[in-house]
Amino acid sequence: MIGKIIILSAPSGSGKSTIINALLERGEIDMQFSISATNRQPRGEEKHGVNYYFLSDDEFRSSIENDAFVEFEEVYPGRFYGTLKSEIARITDAGHNVILDIDVKGGVNVKRMYGDKAISIFIQPPSTEALRSRLTGRATDSPEAIEQRLAKAEYEISFAPEFDCIVVNDNLEKAINEVDCRIKEFIA
Repeated sequence: MIGKIIILSAPSGSGKSTIINALLERGEIDMQFSISATNRQPRGEEKHGVNYYFLSDDEFRSSIENDAFVEFEEVYPGRFYGTLKSEIARITDAGHNVILDIDVKGGVNVKRMYGDKAISIFIQPPSTEALRSRLTGRATDSPEAIEQRLAKAEYEISFAPEFDCIVVNDNLEKAINEVDCRIKEFIA
């Protein structure tokens, strides 16, 4: 049996990673994380094929030209990250579901590419102010960076109607359960 594709997208600080980790911890859904590709060098103990697929600049650009990605983005000038079609196939062909934690535009593109084989779920913050509070509470960004993230979040929220479903994360446990239910219905 071929596995299915689960796409979760959200503005930064919406709780997407927390929700995914909670579902993986429950272990009730057969799903594996897709390993992303990047053209940056490994850091610390990172290993090729475990943390990322580390490609040279030429390999990454060649992969783009050869349509090898379901989605990719130039996150910083000259620094690329993306999801290889071969990675999706590796997991789904083995009969497992693959979960993608990707940006909003990537989520829309992957859904468009895979259609009924994928479900796209948008995690939405309850409000911009709640998002500001979460980002401030993390204490990892400067006030300027928080304002940039909030501006980007407003732009990203405009893509929400293009997703199969929107889950508002105003209560974490409720949001986890709703995403869990949507995924289980989809893969049943």
